[in-house]
Amino acid sequence: MSSTESPDARAVPVVPPGRPSWVGRGEDVRTVTLPGITLAVRSRAPLQEGLPPALYVHGLGGSSQNWSALMERLAGHVDGEALDLPGFGDSPPPDDGDFSITGYARVVIRYLDARRRGPVHLVGNSMGGAVVTRVAAVRPDLVRTLTLVSPALPELRPQRTAVPTGLLAVPGIASLFARATREWTAERRTHEVLALCYGDPGRVTPEEFGRAVAEFERRLELPYFWEVMTRGARGIVDAYTLGGQHSLWRQAEKVLAPTLLVYGKRDQLVSFRMAARASKSFRDSRLLTLLESGHVAMMEDPDAVALAFRDLLTDTAATAERSATPRG
Repeated sequence: MSSTESPDARAVPVVPPGRPSWVGRGEDVRTVTLPGITLAVRSRAPLQEGLPPALYVHGLGGSSQNWSALMERLAGHVDGEALDLPGFGDSPPPDDGDFSITGYARVVIRYLDARRRGPVHLVGNSMGGAVVTRVAAVRPDLVRTLTLVSPALPELRPQRTAVPTGLLAVPGIASLFARATREWTAERRTHEVLALCYGDPGRVTPEEFGRAVAEFERRLELPYFWEVMTRGARGIVDAYTLGGQHSLWRQAEKVLAPTLLVYGKRDQLVSFRMAARASKSFRDSRLLTLLESGHVAMMEDPDAVALAFRDLLTDTAATAERSATPRG
């Protein structure tokens, strides 16, 4: 897969997490090693054998934990796995220092090729939505359906509330922010993130908040945390500037897989107005609008997302059956 992106390949300190992330009941997290990358992969055993495979890809600052609620609700329909992209969750940074959208798309493709799991139902949120859009465009053989939750596709006029996240891409900003907030507790940091990502942070239960705080504490112990956030944000900004065949919108037009688009009306990071453009760009698409959700609908309203996903599977299976039925 080619790209005009030129990732900064300076070495990032690779130190395995001192303590692993939370693992929910019924979940398993294993380590997969490929040349140059080590991936933590979260999975939940399907409720029956022979279910089609699904792969979930998180966004900037997220991890495979972001998919736990949705994976549980879909365990009777797909055999699901969720990646920790290199540098996030329990996965250390990649050896080549490539945190671009194209670099992460290569990681997803390499994983699917190595596991021989394709074609899969491919699901992505935010930055992960941009990553899987690129995967679906360049490797249609790997993708059965595509589900995008608030995908980070280029916006000419980003929302004001999204600007601070984009500023992380500016050299030195992340370190300045880290110093300015060094007295902040993990609880305060978690409150700030939830207020930005959720349409209604009040939906977060005390148990979920406690897990989020523990995860933030764990990440802050990693010597590469701020560096990875900076490089990841830069990768998104770089992808937004690409034109021609490498443009994410141009690649969206090339996607052949049936696509479910999920947008929250209260999203402060990806404007809801982009839903209309996405619906026109993906040739076989359907749109789920969630009035009370923000940027992470699969965490805020997993029941609604799961229902729309199941409908996508049903419609896709019916279409495939009609296509396979001889006529005449």
